[in-house]
Amino acid sequence: MLLDRIDSPADLKKLALSDLPLLAQEIRQFLIEKLSATGGHLAPNLGVVELTLALHYLYDSPRDKFIFDVGHQAYVHKILTGRMGRFDTLRQKNGLCGFVKRAESEHDVWEAGHSSTSLSAAIGMAISRDLKGESNKVVAVIGDGALTGGMALEALNHIGHEKRKLTVVLNDNEMSIAPNVGALHNYLGKVRSDKTYRKAKEEFESLLRKIPAVGGKLAKTAERFKDGLKYLVVPGMLFEEFGLKYFGPVDGHDIDKLLETFRQADKVDGPVLVHVLTVKGKGYSPAEADSHKWHGITPYKIESGQVVKPVGPPMYTEVFGNALIELAEKDERIVAITPAMPGGSGLLGFAKKFPDRMFDVGIAEQHAATMSAALAMEGLKPVFAVYSTFLQRAYDQVVHDICRHNANVIFAIDRAGFVGPDGETHQGVYDIAFLRHIPNIVLMMPKDENELRRMMRTAVDYDDGPIAIRYPRVNGLGVPMDEDPMPIPIGQWETVREGDYAAIIAIGPMVQVAEEAAELLKREGIGIRVVNARFVKPLDEEMLLGLAEERLPLLVLEETAIAGGLGGAVLEFYAQRQIHHMSVSLAGIPDLFIEHASIKEQRVEAGLTAENVVQELRSKVARVRQKAT
Repeated sequence: MLLDRIDSPADLKKLALSDLPLLAQEIRQFLIEKLSATGGHLAPNLGVVELTLALHYLYDSPRDKFIFDVGHQAYVHKILTGRMGRFDTLRQKNGLCGFVKRAESEHDVWEAGHSSTSLSAAIGMAISRDLKGESNKVVAVIGDGALTGGMALEALNHIGHEKRKLTVVLNDNEMSIAPNVGALHNYLGKVRSDKTYRKAKEEFESLLRKIPAVGGKLAKTAERFKDGLKYLVVPGMLFEEFGLKYFGPVDGHDIDKLLETFRQADKVDGPVLVHVLTVKGKGYSPAEADSHKWHGITPYKIESGQVVKPVGPPMYTEVFGNALIELAEKDERIVAITPAMPGGSGLLGFAKKFPDRMFDVGIAEQHAATMSAALAMEGLKPVFAVYSTFLQRAYDQVVHDICRHNANVIFAIDRAGFVGPDGETHQGVYDIAFLRHIPNIVLMMPKDENELRRMMRTAVDYDDGPIAIRYPRVNGLGVPMDEDPMPIPIGQWETVREGDYAAIIAIGPMVQVAEEAAELLKREGIGIRVVNARFVKPLDEEMLLGLAEERLPLLVLEETAIAGGLGGAVLEFYAQRQIHHMSVSLAGIPDLFIEHASIKEQRVEAGLTAENVVQELRSKVARVRQKAT
């Protein structure tokens, strides 16, 4: 096999150009086989095999900088840069990361788990190169979905202004995670399909070349006429207006044409954009047929494409989606907004049932947040469904446009807490810290799926401002579901287990961990109270004061960053009231980034296990007993 001979880009360059199509087939088969066991981002990587081969065949990584937007489409890049032997460990603890990772290889020069950052990184690296007097190439690979992100358009504007030599590769597969939306998507459709423009442009340029040089005036007139042709046939020519020389569209699965186009682009002394057309899921029929489903996939059977699904209760995401449909059937004010994540956020059923009330705005979290504020101000009930990690991108809009206006927006914050194999770029562990200090917002988290349904009813009934529900990327507990979920009084916690030695204040999945720890300590004759602190804001002040009166030692248990989390809120509460006798310990995620692993392994690494809680509470109870004697 050719693939067995590739351990670096230098090995790739030893192959004949005629060998590359066969190598592309071998890479696809390798990915299909390996990801059937580990899961991962299959469809995006099958779509960029020839593109990645062409880049590494022509350019000189790591001297030349390849910047992959998002980074989940860099599996082929990893294979060609010496990491093929580690693919059995993909997305596993201490294994190969599913994204570009600088610590993994010198060939990984930029890592990102969020989209639309590559162009800003590219211009930064191009400026650095020029200031240092170096001559390496800078190539950014960005998808058509990521190009809708405002940050990418800001960078394009600056790239055109700087006029520095760099290459933007627009990988156009008509998809991000979900089908793309918007004017830019429609514009690219025109460029893809307009053969008339391409033929006319080529014929006119050929004619210009046949005219002998007869002076600058005629040359300038001809150039203006050529520019006018662009507007006549394809209005806008957006990228050239930004100041980038446009090449394409080119077939992203034809290596000869890719290499020819990149060589032409290299002759331009300034920024260029190479528009590459690819098929997401190329070479594996199930992935080609449903590239949305196969964007990020769990283990599957190669022959049938059947996904190996874990047996158990539905995930919180599914419970959210079904409950939202039930609520929307009774309340016509409810609309759903998502930034390019209708499937991942559980909204496909809602979109099918209420197509006029479902708004996928593309990869545009900031826009989604501000649009939600306006919808709320006009009397609707917008439900902004977003992953915790992506809500970070809209922080300014949450503060200024939603909370400052006290707009009645419902945040459905999915993937709150650890996210497992997606790792540190996707951990949903910071939203409590960046939300709870903002005035007007209510912040909740359920202990189980039935409480999630109750919180959704609570949020829909709430009319006094923004309200957020955060829930994890795990299956529910299989608890009985209320047929008619009742709202929960705002700020009211619940005691789920009695005990008079110490108390655990826990939220979300940590309530279950707290109950397991309490059960273990019960066998030792130590009674531990477990409190479900389902409201992070507002706090249940009455219960906190009651715990202070009882002088119960407290452990606050949360699957979120300790800095700025629920534990900090409890400490602030007691400090502001000068209640100094309380013994409060905090258990959460320490001040470091937790890497990819299973959620169970990530909890072990952070010390969020029943065994660790038992150890902490034994010590706490022993100290209290010692003081009492």
